[in-house]
Amino acid sequence: MPDRPAMTDSAITPTRPTDAPDPAALFQLEQPLSARRIVVAMSGGVDSSVVAALAAQSGAEVIGVTLQLYDHGEAVKRKGACCAGDDIRDARAVADKLGIAHYVFDHESAFREDVIDRFADEYMAGRTPVPCIRCNMGVKFTDLFRMARELGADCLATGHYVQRVIGAAGPELHRAADPARDQSYFLYGTTDEQLAFLRFPLGGLPKPYVREIAAGIGLGVASKPDSQDICFVPDGDYASLVKKLRPAAANVGDIVHAQSGETLGRHKGIIHYTVGQRRGLEIGGQAEPLYVTGIDAQRQAVLVGPKRMLAVGAMTVVETNRIGPLPTTGPDTQLTVKVRSLAKPVPCRIGGPFGDDAATRIVFDKPEYGVAPGQAAVVYAGERVIGGGWIEGTEKA
Repeated sequence: MPDRPAMTDSAITPTRPTDAPDPAALFQLEQPLSARRIVVAMSGGVDSSVVAALAAQSGAEVIGVTLQLYDHGEAVKRKGACCAGDDIRDARAVADKLGIAHYVFDHESAFREDVIDRFADEYMAGRTPVPCIRCNMGVKFTDLFRMARELGADCLATGHYVQRVIGAAGPELHRAADPARDQSYFLYGTTDEQLAFLRFPLGGLPKPYVREIAAGIGLGVASKPDSQDICFVPDGDYASLVKKLRPAAANVGDIVHAQSGETLGRHKGIIHYTVGQRRGLEIGGQAEPLYVTGIDAQRQAVLVGPKRMLAVGAMTVVETNRIGPLPTTGPDTQLTVKVRSLAKPVPCRIGGPFGDDAATRIVFDKPEYGVAPGQAAVVYAGERVIGGGWIEGTEKA
């Protein structure tokens, strides 16, 4: 177990506005906090830096941990990423300012295999992947969880915008108080064991206030831009990355009408298309607008059709994870499901076992559009995250 670092001249006791939340309450730990050890996942951004500062202010012993997920030479070129070269230096600078220990672990190989390679393979299979969820389910939570345990921590704290609420059956995962910052869609794979150990101190705070805290403390990352959604894709050009990893991804093929089977044109590689897409098809002379309704990876074909063909009545969801018990069914219980990170949750019914990697059928109360295999489906009961899984297939409405 590492010794607590000695306070140096550069170490500070963080200050905060008088109306700031009580750090002790944010970390949901038993008093005295001076006897507690908090490990903070530090990505180098403002959110995790503020979590580390609040943890340090609580009086607990704090250890910052950063995962290096990229080759150092490549990482320093990538702006707006996380767990990269510049970000590691920012995390270390924050730790030095706070006077806390900071460790960097090399996870480049695991990240490439579990996240980047899988991302490329999913696109090659005609699916629409969500790598941030894979990262949270694997590298970020599973490995950080193990590291924090090995460091003798009482909890692992992150800068995610979700809330951990103690319910009748134990800890529950809830949406963030700030809907614009809510990250619950990306954390549905959190297990009950992990949730018992995890803390999300920022879940009840608005982002501008978090930056205010950082500025008040004097952290250099106070105005640092947020990281992009897919951190390992420079400039958002995921197609170029997939083509580099899987050259066959650039193979051209036919654009086929899903109803008539007529070939309407040629596409520039299936990685450029996803279900629900309208722009970029470059098909003219049609009686009505056409949308991508499916990807046939075996034939290297992009299937298109009118918007009504996108209407989905139900979907099959696999590898499901449930957080806590399912709510008791009744007239006042309404489950909703979110099928894209920026989509609004819509009413649904679960038609089978849910959790423990089971496959289940989820039925929409009304037809839903743009449901793409490979995306995640996350189920809510009010503000509480029930769990979710990967969309395997859909049924037309």
